Amino acid sequence: MSESNSTVIQLRQQQDYRFEVRFDKDSIPVLVTDEGAPIGADAGPSPTQLLGTAVANCLAASLLFALRKFKNEPGPLEVTAHLHHARNPQGRLRVGSIDVELRIPMQAAQINMLDRILTIFEDYCVVTQSVRAAIPVGVRVLDATATVLQVTGE
Repeated sequence: MSESNSTVIQLRQQQDYRFEVRFDKDSIPVLVTDEGAPIGADAGPSPTQLLGTAVANCLAASLLFALRKFKNEPGPLEVTAHLHHARNPQGRLRVGSIDVELRIPMQAAQINMLDRILTIFEDYCVVTQSVRAAIPVGVRVLDATATVLQVTGE
């Protein structure tokens, strides 16, 4: 992964709450976002859904990187994110917390350096660690038998 000082994302309103999103690399397809009904038309993911996606995807990529670093080939991870809504003191809707569950398609006993992986992978997740400054993020890691391997932030 390359390191740079900034990322550029451009949005252009198409209609009502629907926006066309362009990224700073031509290889990334244009994304359409929209608010849910009745405000928008559900033509694409909402900003709230994108926030949950960013947190879950970053955790999954970080876990996958750590697994592979220690010579594991886990196969496809399954990840679920739950965003819990809350009202702030002014009564405005906010993301109150995010819970992410990551399922590794291997049994714990088959995973090389499991303890080390579980100790480090969250620290390397840029998005989650940034979001955690404002929003609680809970993380559960399970193996192929649904055994809970780690719970953090809950």
